[in-house]
Amino acid sequence: MRRRSKRVKLVDVARAANVSPATVSRLMSGGSYTTPQMRDRIFKAAVRLGFDLERNRKSRIIAFLLSNRDVLHPFHSAVLMGAEAYCAEHDYGLLFLPMRYSMATPPEELHLPGIFQRRQIITGVIVAGTNSENLLSLLTKRGIPWVVLGNNLVAERREKLLGAVYFDDIAGAYEMTRYLQSLGHRRIGFVGNLQLPWFSRRYEGYEKAMKEAGLSVRVGESHSRDGDDMGYLTTKQILQQPDPPTAIFAGDDAVAVGAYKAARDSGLRVPDDISVAGFNDTSEAPTLHPPLTSVRVFAEELGNQLAELLLKRIARPDVPQQVVTLPTQLVKRESCSSPAPYPNVQVGVGQQVVAPTTE
Repeated sequence: MRRRSKRVKLVDVARAANVSPATVSRLMSGGSYTTPQMRDRIFKAAVRLGFDLERNRKSRIIAFLLSNRDVLHPFHSAVLMGAEAYCAEHDYGLLFLPMRYSMATPPEELHLPGIFQRRQIITGVIVAGTNSENLLSLLTKRGIPWVVLGNNLVAERREKLLGAVYFDDIAGAYEMTRYLQSLGHRRIGFVGNLQLPWFSRRYEGYEKAMKEAGLSVRVGESHSRDGDDMGYLTTKQILQQPDPPTAIFAGDDAVAVGAYKAARDSGLRVPDDISVAGFNDTSEAPTLHPPLTSVRVFAEELGNQLAELLLKRIARPDVPQQVVTLPTQLVKRESCSSPAPYPNVQVGVGQQVVAPTTE
């Protein structure tokens, strides 16, 4: 008869990782900070020996941390739904937590919601909303597994961040601009707040398409955070120029709603006199009159991917972090058509219009 294999104990993991048993115990309970190098040694030893570091953790709760955004924002609501569905399928609960903080606050001075004071309750965090790397640094220091929605991350780095899920808004904006060009538009204005990362990324795709076509960029920029007001103010400003655009590319659908209002108040018809396109393809896009051409973001699948990436990280912390990028889809509707000629218009003259702020 074969001898029964020896059961791996916590002390075996500690010996293999060259740390004390107390250190392994504290890591398992989440009650103490350990260095990333020490955690890595412990995790690798546990995987090699087949020891489950999660065995003493009764909680299976994932936090959905929505930072610096409206709680009822439709895009993030859809992301939340996708994440919640994936967690439920894998026997995890999802806890929604709003948070507001300054991007300039050092990590050690940030205050997480009170529930994070007990590490045993929160198993990992999906970081959504508008964030900066100071929050991610704090979560890493606390030893809390995290994943982040990368598109809304305010960061100086241009390369994609490990542990992030993105949707390809740069490619989506590029495709939308090329589509407007294919209809015959040469004077295409971009409307948005470039201080916000999602508008900045979409402007990048727009700018690339315009420069490749040898056309001048036109950006109507407002520092307002209200999409409707932003679209209205900047579109009204652009339309007062001597060579107004024949098409408006709004950085999101809420901005496009404001652009519709500005066009109509200026005596223009969409799309007969001016085309309008949006981004995100929110539920209101097909209900506008005329229905809005937009770029669809698969928000629920985005939430699904965020949850999947986080649970993989929790189960196998020794595996290198990943980056996931989801495609977007151009949705053509009746708000865009070939341009109507403006009288006495100079073609190819680029101009930047800055609307007054409403803050």
